Amino acid sequence: MRALLTSKAARRALRPVADLIDQRIERRVGPLSNRQRPLELLLDGTGRGPSRLPAQVHLDRLVEELGRVTGDPAGAERNVAQAFRLLMALEALGVGRIAGGTMNICGKLSAVPLLDPPNDDVLEIGTLYGMFGAALIRMLERAGRDPRLTIVDPLAGLQLQPGTTEGADPTGAPVRGAAVRTNLALAGAAGAAARIQQGFSGDAEVRAAVADRAYGVIIVDGDHSAPGVAADLAWAEEIVAPGGIVVLDDFGHPKWPGIREAYEKHMTGATRLTFLGQVANSGYLRAR
Repeated sequence: MRALLTSKAARRALRPVADLIDQRIERRVGPLSNRQRPLELLLDGTGRGPSRLPAQVHLDRLVEELGRVTGDPAGAERNVAQAFRLLMALEALGVGRIAGGTMNICGKLSAVPLLDPPNDDVLEIGTLYGMFGAALIRMLERAGRDPRLTIVDPLAGLQLQPGTTEGADPTGAPVRGAAVRTNLALAGAAGAAARIQQGFSGDAEVRAAVADRAYGVIIVDGDHSAPGVAADLAWAEEIVAPGGIVVLDDFGHPKWPGIREAYEKHMTGATRLTFLGQVANSGYLRAR
């Protein structure tokens, strides 16, 4: 009987029946590709630049690196899952996007709480739309912290980097203070209370305005040139609290060699900073 059903004659005879079944299924549920596209829109790069659909191998590598740097493998896996969901939610609700690749963003959001900074004051140098700051507030609150965020950014209408020509953002949204405030509001009271200092981190008046405290966390994500990173690292030495965490964004990224160059030069001199490790193109340092 089995041989009869699998014979060429049987397959030819049954083909019209199979085609009819396929047609009825397609009429009921539509082509698979048409039904997939709405799901893809939640994750692909349309309207934001980088795709948010990571491969399993990249997720596994992120969790492994994070567990090694923080010493908490179980916490690493939990935080990466929470950070990924948070990234999806904020980019769906907010104005603009979070700059960077999915693994880099989830790595930073996951690592900072696990590294247990000595206080809850956070300085973010370079914010784009403020969405990463909102996400970091939420991740710190999940760890039982009470984050107080300070942002320094020129808010110049688009993403600025020396030596590059930046066009309009892929989201179509201009980089401005109103967008930052809208996104910070998604993080509740702590987001609404965040301080925003418009200007460049190298400007004396900007530094004076925010250097009123010792920061438990400093995110260096502004000028990616070697001189710019060197200046931000020198400033971080002055304002980071003992035991504080300094995060170098895009550390080791081939597009931005100046970041590692500035770091290596900085570490040859007198410094309070110790390198903890690298997770998905971010470098982590702790201050003495």
